[in-house]
Amino acid sequence: MTLPLMLADCRVLDFTQYLAGPTVTRLMAEMGAYIIKVEQAPMGDPSRVLPFVKNGRSAYFVQQNRGKKSLCLDFNQPQALDLLRALVATVDIVVENYGPGVLEKRQLDYDSLKKINPRIIMVSISAFGRQSPLAHKVGYDLIAQAFSGIMHMTGAPDGPPQFVGLGIADVTSGVHAFAALGYALYYREKTGVGQHIDMAMVDALYHMHEVNIQAYAASGGQFIPSRFGSHHPLICPCGTFKGPQGWIVILVLDRQWPSLVRAMGKPELIDDPRFASGADRGKNQRELIPLIEEWLQSFPSDAAALQVLEEYRIPSAPVLSIVDTLSHPYFHARHMVRTVPDPILGEVTIPGFPFKYSAFPTLPELQAPLLGEHNAEILHRQLGYTAEQVAKLYQAGVLFAEHK
Repeated sequence: MTLPLMLADCRVLDFTQYLAGPTVTRLMAEMGAYIIKVEQAPMGDPSRVLPFVKNGRSAYFVQQNRGKKSLCLDFNQPQALDLLRALVATVDIVVENYGPGVLEKRQLDYDSLKKINPRIIMVSISAFGRQSPLAHKVGYDLIAQAFSGIMHMTGAPDGPPQFVGLGIADVTSGVHAFAALGYALYYREKTGVGQHIDMAMVDALYHMHEVNIQAYAASGGQFIPSRFGSHHPLICPCGTFKGPQGWIVILVLDRQWPSLVRAMGKPELIDDPRFASGADRGKNQRELIPLIEEWLQSFPSDAAALQVLEEYRIPSAPVLSIVDTLSHPYFHARHMVRTVPDPILGEVTIPGFPFKYSAFPTLPELQAPLLGEHNAEILHRQLGYTAEQVAKLYQAGVLFAEHK
């Protein structure tokens, strides 16, 4: 018996672009949701031209928009806005990450949409939140990294703050919103009540400070969080160590410390007062780190050192490059390196789906849409429009399609 996908009966109106918002609906599409991706004519989602572009097709857009149905309209036409409001009555969820005031100006904000569909659940993703003293500010991933303190904690102690080399604010806020949506749907199933989810990228990142906030407060300001480069300032070993070939990360707490010194062939370090506790090792890490690196570099290879660390159950890992991950057996066994079809690019390699459900061991075959590819399908399926009615909308300039 083939089970229907978990979101097979869920309909979503997707006013998203670039990365944060599309992350939400990308995950939902993998679970079977019917995603109507609303794009503004004539360009559509600006990520359609983000690198890497080949034959006019963006691999970036493909990764973030597989399985979605593209509806492309001219937002300057009142009839286009009427169509969107009519679609609101037919869907369960609206997701948006437009700039401040864009939807309010067109009466497509939550207060307007809930009058059309009281059961609607709407997710808004923005840099600083919709209900916020900074709601008026435009922001992207880099802005959120800076404002949240993430950049302050990243980089060498004597160097400038550095940003994380991927869209951590966009993707993290998208995954947070995806999680929030599941509970909002669950609550609506029990009560019939829809609601608005206000997700700020800054909040999603600030939520990730596992020790910095409370350590400063609990210490009465004596511990001031700051970037510490390759090694944690309070715990050692906890950082990046030079191996015989590359870099190896090791994290040893009090329970693992005896195992590490036995692996190093230096059991006498267990009784060394400089290293008696995690705090002591943190204070004396300038003496401890060279001892560990000297031991690591005695091996013929990183793999040999990591094998011994594993035998002694020491938490450790090589620092893999992106290219390394593409051929690593772990990522293939977990289906996290994934090749998907595309009508223009042929095949695109993307990261896999991170959620593993026992009832759904396989994922649907999905493709990213061409601009306006599903105009007729959406209007017929959701609103009952005939081919003649759709043709008139094209003639009036309400609808737009790149490959009509």
